[in-house]
Amino acid sequence: MWWALFWGAVAGGAVLLGAVLGVYVKGSPRLIGGVMAFGSGVLISALAFSLTAEAFDKGGYLAVTIGLALGAMAFFLGSVILERHGAHDRKRSGGQRGVGQKGASNNKGMMLALGALLDGIPESAAIGISLLGGGSVGVPVVAAVFLSNIPEGWSSSAGMRKNGRSVRYILLLWLAVTVASAISALLGFVLLAQAPDVVVGAVEAFAAGAVITMLADTMMPEAFERGGATSGLLTALGFILSFFLSQF
Repeated sequence: MWWALFWGAVAGGAVLLGAVLGVYVKGSPRLIGGVMAFGSGVLISALAFSLTAEAFDKGGYLAVTIGLALGAMAFFLGSVILERHGAHDRKRSGGQRGVGQKGASNNKGMMLALGALLDGIPESAAIGISLLGGGSVGVPVVAAVFLSNIPEGWSSSAGMRKNGRSVRYILLLWLAVTVASAISALLGFVLLAQAPDVVVGAVEAFAAGAVITMLADTMMPEAFERGGATSGLLTALGFILSFFLSQF
């Protein structure tokens, strides 16, 4: 249980590390986009060869199909709701529309935080689930979440700074997201500790469906927009390295 909390905090803490970089390091949009593309490739590989494959072993075709579909739909609906209230550009390094600007609604910051939670909770829950059955933590999943969270925090924090948000506001926001990620990993472990394999498999597939939808909806468009022509190669490199990591 405590290992689930620890590894959830480690993976989720990467977004706080990225936020520090976004506040204090003036990385070029191309660099941020490149790191984001690499992290996307790592995460895609971990989803395919670790999380979804394990979900299939435990739950079979039906559990994986239903889990993936429900996870994707849940993220989609949550994202649509949040985007309508100001969280559409939560990963943008160039600035979030309306955040910190005159006339912006008072709930913009809250919507950004909820958007970050929507992105991070499925990833962290997957880490806790990987510890079920007394096994060791799923290293590819932890590494993938960690590497993908750094550019996420970096990009969005750089954007918030450009829109006038204070350093204190930004760091407290991402600290809260880190704590929520750790708790999500803990809950993923505790709530499913006695569940049948088919239920665990379905929940793993649910997390995978949510994360892959998040990648296509928010992370990869930013990576390719900012990273330029090399983004595809960097995504492939991240995928390959994560695949090799999953074989150990």
